[in-house]
Amino acid sequence: MRYDENYFKERVLQMFNENTEVVDIGGGLKIDATKNNRPARNEWALEVSKGKYKVLDKVLDYNPDMVGDIQNLALGDDSIESILCLDVLEHVEESWTACKELYRVLKPNGHLFIRVPFIFYYHPEKGYYEDFYRFTPEGLKYLLRDFKKVEITNIRGALGTVMNMFPLFSKKTGFFDFVDRLTGKDKSMQSSGFYAWCVK
Repeated sequence: MRYDENYFKERVLQMFNENTEVVDIGGGLKIDATKNNRPARNEWALEVSKGKYKVLDKVLDYNPDMVGDIQNLALGDDSIESILCLDVLEHVEESWTACKELYRVLKPNGHLFIRVPFIFYYHPEKGYYEDFYRFTPEGLKYLLRDFKKVEITNIRGALGTVMNMFPLFSKKTGFFDFVDRLTGKDKSMQSSGFYAWCVK
């Protein structure tokens, strides 16, 4: 397992272990195929998420627990303990407005865990969402500047990122990730994307 995959799993488990409610905007955690437009993938989170996990999406198509627009959330100030926002910000027209909304609805000392692309292929979903943006670490930090803590972690090293752009290798980058670790390129900012762990 890649370093960034371990990091992802640790942070998600921390959210579920420390909070009574985790809202997944867009259903990107993919633990329930009935609440997402993709097959379930992170079964390791099933047990720990029971009774705590809610999906918020902009349409009813995938049976979310809540329907809403991340750019104008119908949630009260300081009302949510923990928020997952995985692979969403590149698909909204005003990512800066979305980040302000995430900050507004999160409780003080609450956690926000974001995943965004940087060097990544074009990936709209016809009839559902467009593909507007890519994010550098500096841009992400600026968007999240209101948070008292922001920790940025890269997704894939330089070689793994390049190989991920090719359909033949995109799901099989293990060897290239190994080479990245061996050469020290696993921490390169020439990365597929970034995680941001934020504390309000």
